[in-house]
Amino acid sequence: MPADKQRIYSSYKALLIAAKNTVAQEDNAVIRRALELAVAACGDKITITGEPEIIHALSVARIIAGEIGLGLTSIVTALLHDSYNNLPISQKELEKEFGKKVVEILNGFSRITGIDSMQSSYQAENFRKLLLSLADDVRVILIKLVERMEYLRNLDNVPEKDRLPLASETYFLYAPLAHRLGFYNIKSEMEDLAVKYLEPELYDNIECKLKQTTASRNKLIRDFSVPLKEKLEKLGFKFTIKSRTKSIHSLMLKMKKQGVEFEEVYDLFAVRIIIESDAANEKSDCWRAYSVVTDLYQPNPSRMRDWISIPKSNGYESLHTTVVGPRGKWVEVQIRSTRMDEIAEKGLAAHFKYKGIKGEGGLDTWLAKMREILESSEKEDDAFIDQVKSGLYTDEVFVFTPKGDLRQLPAGATVLDFAFDIHTAVGASCVGGKVNGKNVTIRYILQNGDHVSILRSKNQKPKQDWLSFVVTNKAKTKIRQVLNEEKTKAAAEGKEILMRRLKNWKIGYSDTVIQNLINHYHLHYAQDLYYLIATEKLELLDIKNVLQKPEVSESVIPLSISEEKEIKEIPGSQYSDYLIIQDRVEGLDYKMSKCCNPVFGDSIFGFVTISEGIKIHRTSCPNAQNMLSRYPYRLIAAKWSKSGNIPSFIASVKVTGIEDIGIVNKIADVISENKVVMRSFNYNMNDGLFEGMLNILVPNSDVLYTVIRKIQGLKGIVKASRQDGG
Repeated sequence: MPADKQRIYSSYKALLIAAKNTVAQEDNAVIRRALELAVAACGDKITITGEPEIIHALSVARIIAGEIGLGLTSIVTALLHDSYNNLPISQKELEKEFGKKVVEILNGFSRITGIDSMQSSYQAENFRKLLLSLADDVRVILIKLVERMEYLRNLDNVPEKDRLPLASETYFLYAPLAHRLGFYNIKSEMEDLAVKYLEPELYDNIECKLKQTTASRNKLIRDFSVPLKEKLEKLGFKFTIKSRTKSIHSLMLKMKKQGVEFEEVYDLFAVRIIIESDAANEKSDCWRAYSVVTDLYQPNPSRMRDWISIPKSNGYESLHTTVVGPRGKWVEVQIRSTRMDEIAEKGLAAHFKYKGIKGEGGLDTWLAKMREILESSEKEDDAFIDQVKSGLYTDEVFVFTPKGDLRQLPAGATVLDFAFDIHTAVGASCVGGKVNGKNVTIRYILQNGDHVSILRSKNQKPKQDWLSFVVTNKAKTKIRQVLNEEKTKAAAEGKEILMRRLKNWKIGYSDTVIQNLINHYHLHYAQDLYYLIATEKLELLDIKNVLQKPEVSESVIPLSISEEKEIKEIPGSQYSDYLIIQDRVEGLDYKMSKCCNPVFGDSIFGFVTISEGIKIHRTSCPNAQNMLSRYPYRLIAAKWSKSGNIPSFIASVKVTGIEDIGIVNKIADVISENKVVMRSFNYNMNDGLFEGMLNILVPNSDVLYTVIRKIQGLKGIVKASRQDGG
């Protein structure tokens, strides 16, 4: 039985209202026909969020029409995207009714669906196909992005074991992709919804503080905007001033990056000036408005960003500056035309309106880079995801060649990256560069506007340590290629040396002999063994001694015993009274991860390791998002039980303050008052400052945060905060 008819009808009406600006009245019949087919094909199927499939399809179509502003073709494909393979009509009939383009997009979407993205072995391949589908029609990826956002809006209804992988995959793959395509609204919402589940405590904390400061923020915006409006009106500008509070995710990143609390983040919101201007005058009008802002308020020169002269590769154009507003508060100001604002809000959809998709040179350049990654990518899924993430996340830096050509590279790119961007041979022989006429090393990080020329030597060859500072995928791939070729050549020489020596020692060359050596030296491949011999990092005399011992190397045995002992030292049974692990794997012990020291009451999950059983991590663990993104199939839902005698957990607290007589005793008093055991307390005092690290045993997170609050309240203490590691 399909979903409730009344609910379908309400969702359909909401879709028509959302589409009224992009779809002609007479085309509503086409949408109605697509809906009829979707209803017939969906039946009573439900999505991962427990919602009827047809309601989900209608929601995706409504977002596509209303929030992104796409037209009839996209709406029809959004309605049919889930049910395409079950439609009651043939592909030919579908093409006849809705056109060839709809079928092409649905075929593209079908290629990237049907893969269980919760299985890590498929995850990178899934994303590879997403990127490849961009080359066919960008609307395939738009529907996929919107589908993911619709899931995230209903993530509370998703089974607990699937929530973290969905949130993590969205954060690492889909949000950066939305950003690269210029869909800032989708990107911000995806990031906020993802961190709501990945770091719930920090998210709730920031959300609560934002609500508490709403009134004072609104007053500051009014005080800031009034003189600005008066002056702009006097100069004859037609404009709108909007303000927006920064997303919870961006505030969270600022707090982490700068190591500050919420109250210390100085630019909580941005004011946007949108100028009504024709194409011929919009740039000059934006600069005139910028002049008005900086006449009224003192700007911070280091925070000026000009994306009007050179737009971002996704088409984003705007002037950004940060100024000192009323009461000495910093305010970020964004200045742009109506056209620029529409492109910033709706990304590529606005480009369809202003230029047409074929005019998208920036997107074509990005796609070419992505294709380069796809072609050169190593087989390992992890390496692929790392490469793609680096291609998605970074902003750009623009530099000039000696001939004055503009080159666009990711922020953080070095002289060596620039050399490889010019040509592989130039990169391989690069020994340094000249930037703005001054000699610099190959590690020099390029800045916007640098004029760069490369210094070369025929004796130069790529080195292993180059991989530690280059950032472009082209440079990394080419360096690895050369190093692998050299390693293969050296390994061949090493093999010959070993075979000659084995003959001298009267030991037969065989797979068993080589495997014994690989085991003894804890290597992965025979090539690694031969390479170490060729580069004289392994002594041939040592190899002879190993081979003349019994066949099974004794050095391997203690290692396996110690590993087994380590697991037995902390048996899972001691946690069983207060820790519930769903879908627990039989025979696997589990223990608390040392990288984040979970405490009773923390939001947690289990992660199946290769050699150490199940590790329990906090969801806010610094390593959690990386693990969940790469290995979601190893995730096991875990939660605390209220029953049982809860033992103590190790927690680390960092304390900083002003040197004061008796400060150590005061901290010790707080510890003993709360009946907490102190395992260790390391501290030092230097130039009037006090810094210490406490390791304490606590029964739960409530007691831990009570102790932290009380230490924070002591006279002379500047900050007390929980640390991840022990």
